[in-house]
Amino acid sequence: MQPVRRMDGFTLIEAIMAIMITGIVGAMVAVFIKSPIDAYTSAARRAQLTDVADTALRRIGRDIRVALPNSVRNPTNGVDQCLEFMPTKIGGRYRVAQTATGTGNILDFTAEDGAFDMLWLNSALGTNEIKTGDIVVVYNDGYTGNAYLGTNAIRVKQVANNSSETPPTATITFVDADNSEKPFQLKRLPAESPSYRFQVVPAGAQIVSYACVGNTLMRYARTLTSANNSDGWAHPATCNDMTSGASSSATLANGLTRCSLRYQPPGSGTGAGRQGIVSMILEATREGEAVQLYHQVNVSNTP
Repeated sequence: MQPVRRMDGFTLIEAIMAIMITGIVGAMVAVFIKSPIDAYTSAARRAQLTDVADTALRRIGRDIRVALPNSVRNPTNGVDQCLEFMPTKIGGRYRVAQTATGTGNILDFTAEDGAFDMLWLNSALGTNEIKTGDIVVVYNDGYTGNAYLGTNAIRVKQVANNSSETPPTATITFVDADNSEKPFQLKRLPAESPSYRFQVVPAGAQIVSYACVGNTLMRYARTLTSANNSDGWAHPATCNDMTSGASSSATLANGLTRCSLRYQPPGSGTGAGRQGIVSMILEATREGEAVQLYHQVNVSNTP
């Protein structure tokens, strides 16, 4: 007798039923996990937009906090899509009286003075060391002294440390009275600082501008030499005046749907005394997600 052979397997109907049940279960699972996944994706996108805008605002804030007093400004037509200022790298005190033994080089405000003593060693300033080509500015009140026009600003020729003196000093020598150095040629400084202080503007970036160009926030830097503006830098009328001909530029943020950079000088709006305020608004949008950040920076205009 031949044994009966059993056939193991499943039918086509059983396979179709298994596929249908698996699809139903998958669809039910997808309904429950779709919302958490969408929420995570949206949160990640908003975090990325916030990071871009926040980084840009903080960068502007850091620059403005070391701006030369009374140098922050918008264009004269009131547009709040751009602002400019003169950055500083360091400040110091100048000698106003000689030592008991009659030594020391004071800064003379009654005539053209080609050199003076800084009451500190230049070598102790580290990365902020004053170098050839930097600009020394004294009492930039915006009236008697206007660094944009060079009335109270002179270029540095060289710096020599005097470590043997007590206290140690550094002698800063200015360039000569040469028209090729306009607007920072040697001149008689118009007014003395009540606190005997001076600020130093770096040689490579004498004016910094931030501007909203389309949907992009840009940072520009320029230098003032006889080649591009021999008589200084007058108050710009438009944003284009602040950005054209820049020696360098960098992109801070893209994809902006709103960009506002407004400076309120002392005595206007919330500005009072010698304190000004820069108010900044950046709105970034991507794939339907929008993030808007508002930031204010206090501007000390005490020269």
